Amino acid sequence: MTSNTDGVAVVELDGVGKNYGNICALSGVSLAVEASEVTCILGDNGAGKSTLIKVISGLHSYDEGRYLVDGEQVRFTSPRDALNRGIATVYQDLAVVPLMSVWRNFFLGSEVTKGTGPWRRLDVTAMRETADAELRKMGIDLPDIDQPIGTLSGGQRQCVAIARAIHFGARVLILDEPTAALGVKQAGVVLKYVAAARDAGLGVILITHNPHHAFMVGDHFVVLRQGQVELNAARRDLTLDALTLHMAGGAELEELRHELDRLEATSTSPASAGWKNG
Repeated sequence: MTSNTDGVAVVELDGVGKNYGNICALSGVSLAVEASEVTCILGDNGAGKSTLIKVISGLHSYDEGRYLVDGEQVRFTSPRDALNRGIATVYQDLAVVPLMSVWRNFFLGSEVTKGTGPWRRLDVTAMRETADAELRKMGIDLPDIDQPIGTLSGGQRQCVAIARAIHFGARVLILDEPTAALGVKQAGVVLKYVAAARDAGLGVILITHNPHHAFMVGDHFVVLRQGQVELNAARRDLTLDALTLHMAGGAELEELRHELDRLEATSTSPASAGWKNG
């Protein structure tokens, strides 16, 4: 579960662009995802995060630039193509069956069977034991692997999805806003397992609009604005305040502050006061 030993990034985008008709969703996006690192993609609504996920995960193809996996240019035609290269995506609205058990959801679509021909059947024992072992390996200790996954908290369900992706060979794990709908405690649980995935050797792409969550686990940060990269920096070159400022639109906020200061100065000037008194 590690990337190449010659230093080639597991996933790299080089000047990638994506258009939907006359709408430019991404333009000139370049970034690299290394093994054993968390790359955080931040941006406000409409910044291009969703389009970026769709390109990397193989849901949509790109129109410009290059997309490389292990240094080899690729053009995926489906998420299955990406998954075959070890790129797995866990979306915010998890594709789980709430009334099914945890272990059934863990193997959903990839069930283990035994026997042949008309005697072929699900290997329930193997799936239960494997799911339990893989979850424990990630530090997820559930009291009952048979309980419906719908009874778990949102954070726990996210963690099960992360463990599942690792078990099925993910080398790059894309997490789409995993903490967006969670409280503080559950968000902390998910971030803990994001770090565990990184420590297991995966390259993690964490999509988020929360700079505080990103800075807790991130090794590299990319801020998108209107489909373009505004910031691309390593953790050592950044502070939380600087990241938050970029996320909030630093240049625009500074321009707004100057404009408000100018308006305030104008409204309190003697000429202005005289005009009001007149």
